[in-house]
Amino acid sequence: MDALDVIVIGAGQAGLSAAWHLQRLGLAAERDYIVLDANTGPGGAWRHRWPSLTFDAAHGLHDLPGFPLGIPDPAEPASAVVERYYGAYERRFGLPVHRPERVTAVEDAGGLLRVRSSGGDRLARAVINGTGTWDRPYWPWYPGRSDFRGRQLHTHDFRSAEEFRGQRVLVVGGGTSALQFLLQLDAAGAHTLWSTRRPPEFTRAPFDAAWGIEVERKVNERTRAGLPPLSVVAATGLPLNALYRAGIESGVLVSRGRLERVTADGVVFADGSAEQVDAILWATGFRASLDQLAPLHLREPGGGILMGPDGVSVPRHPGLFLVGYGASASTIGATRAGRAAAAAAVRFLAGDRQDGTVPETAAAAAGA
Repeated sequence: MDALDVIVIGAGQAGLSAAWHLQRLGLAAERDYIVLDANTGPGGAWRHRWPSLTFDAAHGLHDLPGFPLGIPDPAEPASAVVERYYGAYERRFGLPVHRPERVTAVEDAGGLLRVRSSGGDRLARAVINGTGTWDRPYWPWYPGRSDFRGRQLHTHDFRSAEEFRGQRVLVVGGGTSALQFLLQLDAAGAHTLWSTRRPPEFTRAPFDAAWGIEVERKVNERTRAGLPPLSVVAATGLPLNALYRAGIESGVLVSRGRLERVTADGVVFADGSAEQVDAILWATGFRASLDQLAPLHLREPGGGILMGPDGVSVPRHPGLFLVGYGASASTIGATRAGRAAAAAAVRFLAGDRQDGTVPETAAAAAGA
């Protein structure tokens, strides 16, 4: 079996950025590198977002390299905007995306990496993993959760606030998704309650480039120590914009505090108060989707993966690069990480090629 130079896993923001940079550095589509994507179409995790999440309410989408997004209709569902944009991007640059092809394992193969997927086994000299977090919703454990007789769902499964009209709904979680759910549910005629482990931390700091750099610095401190990445809200705080300020003033965005336990028909909060609820929406975030890398035994004692100084290399396994993990989980971070991973992979190939040949532009990048 001939080995490819690079296999990119995932065609989200990070994976597409990496593919574009690999191509720009001289690697040929299909011959030298391919992209494997588990989805049936373009858009990455965005294609699964709930229809009521409009583009103006979504976290900002950073441009992919070489092809600006432009100015979409702010009222259009974010899923439709991103699916169209990513699809156009793949076609414009002829990126070799194979789908639907889900990767099940990445294994050491004696100096190479064996990538097992629903499309068969392939060998690669380097792998850029960009599988994100959407496939790993985090469900926290609370006493009595399995006894609850009402409906429980996660952000991953939310579709419409209209489904909860007239119901008492508890939203659990301290991130911006929780805020958006609470406001949508209230507008749809649900009676809402909000639970957070800690008091919500709203900030008036501008969410600009300097803010993004500071967030990445905080997250990188952990991943470079082999610790699990911080949640987004733990690193950023919540933006105190006009919409959220109005929600606070109306009482919708006021947390009841930490949950103590779940009962058959409701919940008990840490302050001892109890409430009956019809549904619990767990807006409790996601974890990195890295099960396919388990055969490589990358986890450190602290539970995370030790990352190199470039933020994408994995010292425990040279030739493996992670994008969309840790600081690069945001769209702007993912775009930058794709570039860094492509350059790092090419440098790795320059030292790995036994025949001493690399594409001319790739050799130049490797020596940069």
